Amino acid sequence: MVMTDGLPEGSTAKVEPLQARTSAKRVPEYRVYNQPGFVLHSRPYGETSLIIEVFTRDYGRVGLVAKGVRRPGSKLRNALQTFQPLELGWTGKSELKVLTAAEWVGGMLPLGNAALFYGFYLNELLLKLLAREDPHQGLYDEYVSALTRLATSAEDAAALRLFEMALLRETGVAADLSIDVENQTPVDPDAFYVVDPQRGSRPAHEMDELPKVSGKTLLAMARGDYSDVVTQKQGKQLMRHLLAFHLNGVPLQTRKILMDLREL
Repeated sequence: MVMTDGLPEGSTAKVEPLQARTSAKRVPEYRVYNQPGFVLHSRPYGETSLIIEVFTRDYGRVGLVAKGVRRPGSKLRNALQTFQPLELGWTGKSELKVLTAAEWVGGMLPLGNAALFYGFYLNELLLKLLAREDPHQGLYDEYVSALTRLATSAEDAAALRLFEMALLRETGVAADLSIDVENQTPVDPDAFYVVDPQRGSRPAHEMDELPKVSGKTLLAMARGDYSDVVTQKQGKQLMRHLLAFHLNGVPLQTRKILMDLREL
């Protein structure tokens, strides 16, 4: 990706260098203004501050220190809500930047009931699979689309599977599900396959321990079509397997909570 003054090419965000004493080894410090983003997670820092993780359109995941926002009179306190579009500003050159502005820009419906848990699931995936300051503008747009689907549609499964696939694709680890990698031919809709996380789809064998998926399901997933109940079921099993591999076995807390709730 082409970078210009620290920004991806085509970015609309405003960046302005701060004044600093001249030094050949000094890393320039920047102020970022009006950057679209969402809060993914926050945790207390000191007595009055927070460390927040945000997902931004031009900078990817960014760690910020929100100084003093836990004080009752903080102007930023009410703006830092999850699943709401913000315009953010920050400054700094270290891994953790300092938040300087956060303004709610509106335009999205709130998540309700189970959709809230699904939203936190998406956030946890971003936190665990994205490195900080690795821009993915396409994935940012997919995140906005996923939140919109969760807020406005009953098709939660489709929203989750579409985002999961987009996340693997944008991070460069998703294979073309529609191609049989052993024969380099399109998968047969009437045959069964397994998906190797590092290679892609191949014909299933009797001794395979990987989830078996029909070629019809793989073709539907490649099109982003989750209208069929079988595709929904097999797609869920397949994505759980692929994500577990790329998470190196690290469990997802939101998934555990959802499973516990269903057992109540």
